[in-house]
Amino acid sequence: MARAFLIVMDSVGCGGAPDAAAFGDEGSNTLGNIARACAEGRAEQGRSGPLQMPNLDRLGLGAAVRLASGGAVPGLGAEPMGLWGAATEVSPGKDTPSGHWELAGVPVPWDWAYFPDQTPAFPDDLVQAVCRLAGVEGILGNCHASGVPIIAKHCAEHLRTGWPICYTSADSVFQIAAHEESFGLDRLLKLCADLAPILHARKIGRVIARPFSGTCEDFKRTSNRKDFAIAPPSPTLLDWAKDAGRATHAIGKIGDIFSMQGITALHKGKSDADLFEHLVRLGGKAEAGSLTFANFVEFDTLYGHPRDVAGYARALEWFDAQLPRFLATLGHGDLAIFTADHGNDPTFPGTEHTRERVPVIGYGRGMKPIGLVAFTDVAASLAAHLDLPTHGSGVSFL
Repeated sequence: MARAFLIVMDSVGCGGAPDAAAFGDEGSNTLGNIARACAEGRAEQGRSGPLQMPNLDRLGLGAAVRLASGGAVPGLGAEPMGLWGAATEVSPGKDTPSGHWELAGVPVPWDWAYFPDQTPAFPDDLVQAVCRLAGVEGILGNCHASGVPIIAKHCAEHLRTGWPICYTSADSVFQIAAHEESFGLDRLLKLCADLAPILHARKIGRVIARPFSGTCEDFKRTSNRKDFAIAPPSPTLLDWAKDAGRATHAIGKIGDIFSMQGITALHKGKSDADLFEHLVRLGGKAEAGSLTFANFVEFDTLYGHPRDVAGYARALEWFDAQLPRFLATLGHGDLAIFTADHGNDPTFPGTEHTRERVPVIGYGRGMKPIGLVAFTDVAASLAAHLDLPTHGSGVSFL
């Protein structure tokens, strides 16, 4: 029985979203703009020259970017040999849960709530709830911010007072940064878990624990991040597979995004390199008829939000260079789909996600162009491949 692998390269969008202007993101194109920066010599730190992604490009990555947003893509011009196209999102957001749920067949049926871009950003009753649950007299931050700068700004006061650093962004999130030793990792995770139902009731999508360690002069955000997300509003592709008796494997933060619904085995790691080893191992050992759903987050967290173009390019080239190891594990009839959940163009102003179409690149069954499709078509196609009943609006492109 054939297997399916759905691999999300977090934030690796390809521009061209028809509603990008409504999100203030017109002109964003994560892959296209990185490729242009590389070709123009603007991404030379730790790498050099045009963007090199020959494996995904041969499958159709460059063709997918051209389809989504038009124009040549420097370094990505191979004649496509795989399944290739681009997908358009309908959910009213450009964040992680929206993209992943819709790829799994469930568009978000509500409008997310967001915090205003002002200081203070949070209402008094929410601040009081954080203080009560944390056993502190106040919080730090209380604004829109990027993670590393706000930790740097408030680290010393955090260590002195024990007050958590709370911040948000253009996404529907409430983030809490705290020192793993002085504040305590277990205490931070419990605080976020206790706070999550309060935020979820307000349609804030995620409460995110952002632990860090080290001194204020040399701190590091650790791999113990945890997202406490609203559960999907209806059964997803993972549930469809599990309910049919299939094994479902989640790699990376998929377990957090789907609140462990429909997941039989979770595989975590400290880095994307660790997660790729899980992917290779499951390529060789995952059960017949199984679904493996993976998220590679470092494109987004380490390079997209900090607007590190060269770092993003290095990560893309690393991932592509590893790809043959995984593809070699696939058997006859297996299908692997590589896609993304949104964009995070490191050449674009600001530090937030960008509203973009995403590439849909496949290896295995159905090696053909599929054109412009919907996010939900990915779920419908994988369900058809696994011979599962389909739900919702998606249509198989196989």
